[in-house]
Amino acid sequence: MHSGNTTFPPHGRGPRDGGQAREWLDLSREGREEGAHKPKKGRAPLTGQSRLLLTVHGLFAAANALSGTFVNVYLWKARHDFALIGWFTLVHHVMMALTFWTAGKWVKEHNKMNCLRAGVAVAAVFYTLVLWFGERSADYFLVLGIVQGVSSGFFWLAFNVVYFEVTGPNNRDRFNGWAGLLGSGAGMLAPWISGLLIVRLRAETGYRLIFSISVAVFVLGVIVSFFLKKRKSLGMYDWRLPWTCLKQDGAWRTVGLALAAQGMREGVFGFMIALLVYVHTGNEAKLGNFSLITSAVALLSFMAAGRLLKPKHRRIAMLVGAVMLVLMIVPFFWKVNFFTLLVFGIGVGIFFPLYGIPMTSTVFDLIGGDPESAKRREEYIVLRELALNAGRIVGTALFIAAVSLTRSPAAMNWLLLAIGSSPLAAWYFMRKVHAV
Repeated sequence: MHSGNTTFPPHGRGPRDGGQAREWLDLSREGREEGAHKPKKGRAPLTGQSRLLLTVHGLFAAANALSGTFVNVYLWKARHDFALIGWFTLVHHVMMALTFWTAGKWVKEHNKMNCLRAGVAVAAVFYTLVLWFGERSADYFLVLGIVQGVSSGFFWLAFNVVYFEVTGPNNRDRFNGWAGLLGSGAGMLAPWISGLLIVRLRAETGYRLIFSISVAVFVLGVIVSFFLKKRKSLGMYDWRLPWTCLKQDGAWRTVGLALAAQGMREGVFGFMIALLVYVHTGNEAKLGNFSLITSAVALLSFMAAGRLLKPKHRRIAMLVGAVMLVLMIVPFFWKVNFFTLLVFGIGVGIFFPLYGIPMTSTVFDLIGGDPESAKRREEYIVLRELALNAGRIVGTALFIAAVSLTRSPAAMNWLLLAIGSSPLAAWYFMRKVHAV
């Protein structure tokens, strides 16, 4: 663990004494065999295991994009209550945070690949429950939020640990670019197909079909995950490290604040924009078209950023991305309709990679910055996710409070601007990391 000041270690710093060196060699041998941590000049290619992990990620993203975009619409159509959608999202984030913290022991000491598979399998259970509850799903938002939170916690904890192990500083931006590209590709085609199916079939039939397809894709994701190598478990899980680290380690406390700021925006914008598109159009096909256009833009942007972005450019890239994400909200003060929402979506598609890729890559480089951090990678990844979810919970709670007090469009716009400005705070805290 880093010392209690705010000095960040250089990327890739190695151990200084022999005992630490042996520990570092043991810890990173598997990654070096895959090419993840092998020192190279320039940018390293992706390994076979990293490509397989991207495949699992792509299937998970496709299944969620196929139905996840429309789950909130499905709940909205049943109740027409923004607060209910907020509570569903809040329960999801709280449960995801608890799952990250408790499942850390499973990933650290036992089989992290089974945790990854469990996340995909529980996601299939979630959509099975939506199928089972049908039009009564809004009455069971608490159960659905819990199940979806457990699924997300299992999957993203294991995914992030394996991601750290199969990538290194020389290919991490490339991996993140491909992950964003696959996510954008899924977000481009899947909701568009779903929207067409829902509109052309009787609405309930269309929803049941896309939820069923999602279950099948999740099952395929579980099958593909068995081609990933079982990864060695090292050490004992330290339940208290995330909390101790935030109190005593100035560097991680700073990063934790940046991650919480990042999470505030994600907690609200992750569901609100798609829901606003449906509310203002009343048509699932138009929501699908919105996702098609904005995700196509994001796909190209992620492709370019993944290829061109270098660690030395992260600080300025993240600042440009953060500023533009905030400016994209301004058109809402003119009028909220499909056009202004589309302008927002296209702008976010262009500039989010400049903000998101440096944020993710830098935090994981910090985890791998010295042998002690890398040895406790599971705990640091749990810390990362707890900080993100703390921000998501705060942002969602503010949203619930606001929509419970007023339905004023002006108040909603100011709320979105306030929460949507959090990327600037994230950049402010992360600027010292990029400066190293």
